[in-house]
Amino acid sequence: MDRFTRIFELHKLLTSHRHTVSRAVLEERLECSRATVRRAIDDLRDHLGAPVAYDRAHNGYHYDTRGGDHPYQLPGLWFNGPELHALLLVDQLLDNLGPGLLADSLAPLRERIGQLLEHEQAGSPDLRHRIRLHQIGARGPGEGFKPVAEAVATRRRLHMVYRGRAADRTTEREVSPQRLNLYRNNWYLDAWCHLRHDLRIFSLDRIEGVRLLEEPAREVPPATLRERLASAYGIFAGGPTHTAILRFGPAAARWVADERWHSDQVGRHLPGGGYELQVPYHDPTELVMDILRYGPDVEVTAPDHLRQHVAQRVQETLGHYGNKGLGP
Repeated sequence: MDRFTRIFELHKLLTSHRHTVSRAVLEERLECSRATVRRAIDDLRDHLGAPVAYDRAHNGYHYDTRGGDHPYQLPGLWFNGPELHALLLVDQLLDNLGPGLLADSLAPLRERIGQLLEHEQAGSPDLRHRIRLHQIGARGPGEGFKPVAEAVATRRRLHMVYRGRAADRTTEREVSPQRLNLYRNNWYLDAWCHLRHDLRIFSLDRIEGVRLLEEPAREVPPATLRERLASAYGIFAGGPTHTAILRFGPAAARWVADERWHSDQVGRHLPGGGYELQVPYHDPTELVMDILRYGPDVEVTAPDHLRQHVAQRVQETLGHYGNKGLGP
């Protein structure tokens, strides 16, 4: 345990105990000798102004809070080594989600965390370069991310120009943002659309000319959001109307058994090493894409219309290649 973390843990021990903490307990919990405990106490008391008092009768220490209205708190922003590592990982994740997405806001915190890690030897200065995040198929969040995020936080409406991919048509809309979603490395906005008078999901990279309005957002209950937007498979809206039953061969089963396709999925191992997965869905588009990536290692056993849909996509794919190179 490094010096910085030891001071932090000492503070937590003293604040979590109502009575004196014996020196023996401190040595055990801080994993150090009596002399090291003493140095940590001196640092906490002399350099950080903590009211650490020695209890001779119990040969231990406690916080002397007599005359104070509030318990002692460490000054400034304090984290132990593992917490700093976790913060750096989150920082790197945010940085990779979109270049410059929160760079200005996070810069002071990133610099301070780096200084703490380097000074306390809880990590190496080049730790950020030792984290590699792959984002296959990720789309940038677009210029609308900041106003959209502000609207979600302040509960205000947005006026925006939206160009949907499906119809390739541009419309002007006023929406009441409900929540932001990061789904498969891409950002989406769940919102009440005042043009359609219904809930809609908007891809942030397709939002243009966004403007924050003064009108308060219309609130949609969380239970309604889950039922309408998150209960079926994938990003497509709508409550589940069908349950897909998929059977994977032994090779794929070793992967699929550990995967989470849906929060309400049901899975079971089959004799011979296979695996059966049941997932609720409404729109089959995204589910079909995920099924096809497993090729011959998966079979749709139900419902029939999903089985036929997958078979049709396979036949259409083969049609691009004809009979060349397909063997006997």
